[in-house]
Formats: sequence, structure tokens, C-alpha cells
Amino acid sequence: MMIELGFLNHVIIYTAIGVGIANVGLLVGLVYFYLESYKQLKSKFSTGLLYFSTILLIENILAIIALSIFSILGVEIHEIGGTWVYFILLLVNVAQLIALAILFKITWD
Repeated sequence: MMIELGFLNHVIIYTAIGVGIANVGLLVGLVYFYLESYKQLKSKFSTGLLYFSTILLIENILAIIALSIFSILGVEIHEIGGTWVYFILLLVNVAQLIALAILFKITWD
């Protein structure tokens, strides 16, 4: 049984959006923690962590918006190469989720 590429692309894109939303949730928590830390310490390290997490937050929000708009408008690559691009994007999001979850756990301990 062959899965249609368009359907597979949608599954991958929606999964990437879901993982991106999880990334945003973790990043909001990290930005909050780093902002509170900056208010207390006013150190360059706290400032760097705050900038880092804020930039990643903006990047993830923009990625979610772009994927959502592309999905709504039907702008997709309906070839096997497109499916690999979406799959690699999903893997990048999952790797980022794992890294952020580790950072979140270490930060809050």
C-alpha cells in the first residue's frame, strides 16, 4: 500500500508545527527564567542567555507561521524530494526540542 505524497507531506508538516509549538512553550519558560535571573544579577551571561532564548523563540514562531501559511495556502512540494525536505525540517525541530528540554530541566533544577 502506497501512501500519497501529499498526505505524507501534510502529516510531516503538521507534526513539525506541533513540535515547534512545544519548542515555543519551552522557550517561553526559558525567557521568563532568564529575564528573572537578569533582573536579580544584571550579568552579561544572563543577558546573553536572554538574547539567545529570545532569538530562538522568534525563529520558532516565524517557522510555525510559515509552515501554517504554506499549509493553508497549499504551497507544497509534491515530489519525493519535497518530502525529504519536510522530514529533515521535522528532524531539526525534534533535535531542537530535545536540546531545549535538557536545557529547561537543567535551568529549573
